[in-house]
Amino acid sequence: MTQAGETRCAALVEFEKLLAWWLGELPNAAEASLEEHLFACAHCTRRMEGLAALAEGVRAAVRGGRVSLVVSAPFVEAMKRSGMRLREYRVGPGGSVNCTIRADEDAVISHIGGSLGGVTRVDVVQRVSVGGVDEPELRLEDVPFDPASGEVLFIPGAAALKAMPAHTMRMRLVAVGELGDAPLGEYTFVHTPQ
Repeated sequence: MTQAGETRCAALVEFEKLLAWWLGELPNAAEASLEEHLFACAHCTRRMEGLAALAEGVRAAVRGGRVSLVVSAPFVEAMKRSGMRLREYRVGPGGSVNCTIRADEDAVISHIGGSLGGVTRVDVVQRVSVGGVDEPELRLEDVPFDPASGEVLFIPGAAALKAMPAHTMRMRLVAVGELGDAPLGEYTFVHTPQ
């Protein structure tokens, strides 16, 4: 959105490039060039401010434990740098892990491993069972993943997790392609409240 009296940018910076700059993922030369542009361009600076506000809103929602989400490794590193208290679990295909979250912890990071080479889209399908009763299945579509590390990083909503009784969450990673769904692995999280 352009404010009154503000000139629209003739060399508009792509959103992905702004995001990469915000996450510190740009090479030094590209970072310097973008920063120079931001100092000279009010329009792109406002867009950057909007991205910063969005990022702060996401951080606040994660810190408050109000959302479940799949994130990237740089996002987890940013959580650690900000001083968040994290509990991490790793599980491979067909695996199961006993898990919990303490009252003084901010989030749980689930490192869900799998063979992701050549995969272009991953969906996460989850179902929670409390006292032997299954809740409806939930599908998270087109989640971020890192083929090189072979993992998907899932953060359950900490506030809801802390309030839940003992339960089991079963997750499936699904590769989605032109021929439909291909299973990548099944994972079980057995949660015990603290």
